[in-house]
Amino acid sequence: MSLFIASLNSGSNGNCYYVGNDNEAVLIDAGISCRETEKRMKRLGLMIEKVKAVFVSHEHTDHINGISTISNKHKLPVYITAETLRHCRLSIAKHLIVPFSANKPTMVGNLSVKAFTKFHDADDPHSFVVESNAVKVAVITDIGITCEQVIHHFKQCHAAFLESNYDETMLATGSYPYHLKKRISGGNGHLSNTQALNLFLTHRPSFMSHLILSHLSKNNNKPEIVENLFAPHAGATKIIVASRYEETQVYEVKGSINNAVPKNKNNKHSQQLALF
Repeated sequence: MSLFIASLNSGSNGNCYYVGNDNEAVLIDAGISCRETEKRMKRLGLMIEKVKAVFVSHEHTDHINGISTISNKHKLPVYITAETLRHCRLSIAKHLIVPFSANKPTMVGNLSVKAFTKFHDADDPHSFVVESNAVKVAVITDIGITCEQVIHHFKQCHAAFLESNYDETMLATGSYPYHLKKRISGGNGHLSNTQALNLFLTHRPSFMSHLILSHLSKNNNKPEIVENLFAPHAGATKIIVASRYEETQVYEVKGSINNAVPKNKNNKHSQQLALF
């Protein structure tokens, strides 16, 4: 059974990532409005009825803005740690709030979702690996460093959403105040293009079919910089740069890199828009 993945939005204006099989799906974060999430999924041919849960990585607003509405409207359980919930202002029915713990898989139908801790300037931040029939997809954004946990899980995945937040030169020479530059580039901030590329070059598994580079900074990065940096090293891995303005297309992830192709545009999992 394949996994189908798409970025519905990726950036400081909102983050939302879709991972699912033929029968059920989860959202990792819901940082855009419920209406916009529904609209983008419809354009992609993805049914909101297949979404069975939302997993929350941390409490920053660009990851939680749409959670209350989408959870209440569609009766979706929200998997969130107690510490993250304590720092959120979410209006969710109590029975829809479900705690999770790191390194303990949660079953959502035939999807296994495992959280692992990460370094970021939030209270209790986590990244996730979604698995179905031995096909694994990681969502690894908002990380300050590529720690052992990140490396361990990245090496096992057939596809990954990986942060490539800033170009080091643009950040260093840009208009941000010094304290903000230090926060972004520090060990609890965000991952640079160079750091993301080093992780890819050093720890990419031979079977990784898709890499979706995510959470690009509006002011300190450009999609073309990321594309040009990764393209010469792509090999058999399809490189996609997620947009902060619209959804990517849906990609089918199988257990073999020989089948690493987007779904046909006439298929229910396809998308009608360009990447940018």
